[in-house]
Parts: sequence; C-alpha cells; structure tokens
Amino acid sequence: MYAVVGCGECQMLWIVEGRPERSECPRCGTTRKHERRREFVTTDDEDHAREVRSSMLAARQDQSDAFAELDSFAELDEQVERAGIDDETYLAESGIDPDAVAEAGRDESTTQSREEVVREAIREQDRPGEAEVRSYASERGVPEEYTERALEKLLRSGEVSESGGGYRLL
Repeated sequence: MYAVVGCGECQMLWIVEGRPERSECPRCGTTRKHERRREFVTTDDEDHAREVRSSMLAARQDQSDAFAELDSFAELDEQVERAGIDDETYLAESGIDPDAVAEAGRDESTTQSREEVVREAIREQDRPGEAEVRSYASERGVPEEYTERALEKLLRSGEVSESGGGYRLL
C-alpha cells in the first residue's frame, strides 16, 4: 500500500509505503505519527501514487496543462528502458571491460557507493546547487563527471527535485 502524504509544517508531499507507526518529513525532518499525517490518496499501485503526487506538485506551480500532456510514469519508465543502451553494453562495445570498470569503481576505503555520496551531498547541505554537490562529492573521491550523470539520473527517476538551482531529495 502506498500513500501520498503531506507535511503540515513545510507542505512537502511524499510517498510512504505501508503503514509505519511514525513518518518523518524528508524536507524539514518533522516527525509525526503516521495516522496524524494527511493522506491525499492511498493505493496499492506505486505508479498511481507517483502520478497523484506529481499532479499535485504541477498544480501548485500552475503547470497542470503541461503535466496533462506527459505520459504516465509506467509509459515513461518503458521509454527510458528502450532509449539508448545500458552502461555495460556501451563499455563493451567501446572495447572496455565492464568488469574492470566496476572493480576500478570500488573504493576499498569507504563503504559508500559513489551514488550514495551524491545523495549524501544533497541530504547534508541545505538545498545545494550543482556546484556544491560536485564539490562535496569531489572531496570524497567522486569524479565530477559521475556526479553530473548521477544528478541527471536522480532527477529523471524522481528521487531528487531541482528548483531555483537547488537540489533536494524526495
């Protein structure tokens, strides 16, 4: 079961899976009993919950018409899967061993993946811009090119939003 819930403090909307006893706002950190959170919709379909949340966010920004022209999340996911080739195929076709690349990407000194470092850069800073995220990740050994690609991927997947040049995790 998925529910689109809102925060009474900062008006953040997010999706909660199941019925946790308590939930924490990803934006302001306010923790409340889940039963006290306002549920806008409850559904068994995660894509439906994503659609409702997205339409609510679009309506807040007076972009309902633009949102109506978009395909559903399920259709967009299929389009992304069909578009281009995966990283392993790209590397192999370029004459690079994908296993060697994966091994080189592992840093024995840390337990965090590079993507986790990018997420941490967004989470630990107050609405950082791309330069701040790149700087934070670079200080922790993540290449700037990877950080840019990771930000694009997180934006496309809806895990991160960007507004006014600042990023935040959803």
